[in-house]
Amino acid sequence: MEIVKQLSVFLANKPGMLADVCNELAKAEVNIFALTISDTADHSVVRMVVSNPARTLAIFEERGVLAVESKVLAIENKNKPGALAKISARLAKAKINIEYAYLATSPGATKGLLIMRVDDTKRALKVLKKD
Repeated sequence: MEIVKQLSVFLANKPGMLADVCNELAKAEVNIFALTISDTADHSVVRMVVSNPARTLAIFEERGVLAVESKVLAIENKNKPGALAKISARLAKAKINIEYAYLATSPGATKGLLIMRVDDTKRALKVLKKD
């Protein structure tokens, strides 16, 4: 569990845009650890956690792509019923608001990765590390 940098990128909502981004990052040997996309009629917001946020920001800036950096929690958690319930309950008890989250794992995996934006990242990390 750690605090990591997440990049939010604003792209036109049309075919090939994500492929272009992924190709550019692959050329720069930047690995994408987590990604989610929210769309509207004319643009998409791509949120991603990558292996080299500074290099990724530079790539976007070179191409005139708007990107915003923020801090999020990256939580490797057990892939079992109740894992997210436990995390969210601990944050709720500490009065920490979850602004958004995304996660994924394959059904047979023992662990998954949860990316979570909260209103107090440092305090949330302390709360979740207590056992």
